[in-house]
Amino acid sequence: MTEAWVTLATNDDYARGALVLAHSLRRVNTTRKLHVMITNQVSVRLRQELEAVFDAVSVVDVMDSNDPENLALISRPDLGCTFTKLNCWRLTQYTKCVFLDADTLVVQNADELFDRPDFSAAADIGWPDTFNSGVFVYAPSLETYHRLVEFAVEHGSFDGGDQGLLNEFYPDWRDLPSAHRLPFIYNMTAGAFYTYPAAYKRYGKDTKIVHFIGAQKPWHGSSAVHQGEHYHTWKAIYNAHVAHTVGRIFERLLLSLPINY
Repeated sequence: MTEAWVTLATNDDYARGALVLAHSLRRVNTTRKLHVMITNQVSVRLRQELEAVFDAVSVVDVMDSNDPENLALISRPDLGCTFTKLNCWRLTQYTKCVFLDADTLVVQNADELFDRPDFSAAADIGWPDTFNSGVFVYAPSLETYHRLVEFAVEHGSFDGGDQGLLNEFYPDWRDLPSAHRLPFIYNMTAGAFYTYPAAYKRYGKDTKIVHFIGAQKPWHGSSAVHQGEHYHTWKAIYNAHVAHTVGRIFERLLLSLPINY
């Protein structure tokens, strides 16, 4: 049995993010497999590119939370299909996995995460008693998958997305032994160097996984939210490994900024 990094691409934009994520994992010499789940919304061309980089590509059905009211509260109606993420528990060909959202970037080898217990995650910066579901360590299990689906049907999610559901499903996460709580360096928000400059100056060099949270993603181009060193790294990987294969049209959406890569 093997271990794997797992991500999800529900459309071509997130497929591009997944491609950059995969190249970032290869760049830091991970020893684990790379697995991407995709939906039928991903074009044939992007699927072919994903198949060239990932060790495994699987097609999954879109699972919608059917909870637009709560999604509207956090101004992210696009999160409805993120319940599709639950399919990651069906990947029982692996003994342990680390799920990474397609809007994350690995900047240093983080294979030690596979030594963490099931279920492990980092605190959410918006409400630290809850965890952020963009990065988590888990053990695939059909039993857990069916329990999650049943729980979702019966109880829904307090935010309409997978993060609210998973926090409700793992309500005792904050009370578990410390090994279940991942340090911030494994799920650091990309804007941390703006919002926590002193802490970033002190601890930023230890960052291993960067998370471009929010509706504005790096594939949308530079913004007030994303224009620091990690955005530059993301763009550099995109330009070096993705732009020439998926076309130049998307690349022109990104601002031409000098990058040391």
